[in-house]
Amino acid sequence: MATYAIGDIQGCHDELQRLLEHIKFDPSNDHLWFVGDLVNRGPNSLAVLRFIKGLGDTATSVLGNHDLHTLAVANGHLQYHRNDNIDDILHADDRDELTDWLRHLPLLHHDEKLNFTMIHAGLPPQWGLATAQSCAKEVEAILQSDQHVEFLDRMYGNEPAQWNEELKDWDRLRFITNCFSRLRYCDADGVLALEEKGAPGSQANNLVPWFEVPNRKNADMRIVFGHWSTLGAIDSDTIYPVDTGCLWGESLTALRLEDCKTFSIDCPQMKEF
Repeated sequence: MATYAIGDIQGCHDELQRLLEHIKFDPSNDHLWFVGDLVNRGPNSLAVLRFIKGLGDTATSVLGNHDLHTLAVANGHLQYHRNDNIDDILHADDRDELTDWLRHLPLLHHDEKLNFTMIHAGLPPQWGLATAQSCAKEVEAILQSDQHVEFLDRMYGNEPAQWNEELKDWDRLRFITNCFSRLRYCDADGVLALEEKGAPGSQANNLVPWFEVPNRKNADMRIVFGHWSTLGAIDSDTIYPVDTGCLWGESLTALRLEDCKTFSIDCPQMKEF
């Protein structure tokens, strides 16, 4: 039995199938973790959702920013963006079933036995595992409730930019959501810099990748995450990025969590999306 964490798919269904063939995925014995951004921009988001949903307990997924964006569009809160490619989901006969399944996915998954935590983007330095789990559950509870429509309308924005335990209501939920789904850089005090999206070295001088903040409370966690296709390889025994830019013509990667071995397939045909 093996557990594989797979990087951002973003609708690249055929590439996902090639990767599963490459790792000789056995659904009767193996388990798949998906770090979010299952959909959007790639050519076949509908097939990706149907496939992963159909895996049932064989797969564990967390929500990414493109998944949340898809839910917002599906609920009428956002205009269709020029780079979106989710028409297949929006016009599917099983649209409601699929979007309902999507909004019931968690923001964080922790496996004590494997000693791995999966998120999509990042954690602020003030959060250890217990706080991160508690904060994730706050957003999940709203997203999975009758208030999800209002949440999807209010989740956008870059403020507040710094964690404070006293944050309340939509400000608190927005900050939590931004960390789990959008964070790349922050300063030494944990002030989020959500407008910074480039590769390390391109950011303002006062900013560092979220996992390089000194004395962060999550430094002892082994974290697997996606969201950052330009991040590159990290020499660390606690930080495991697996978004290797399939959508942009690079590769799709799986990390076997039992021994931290990586497996990748090239995705050159995806460059035009």
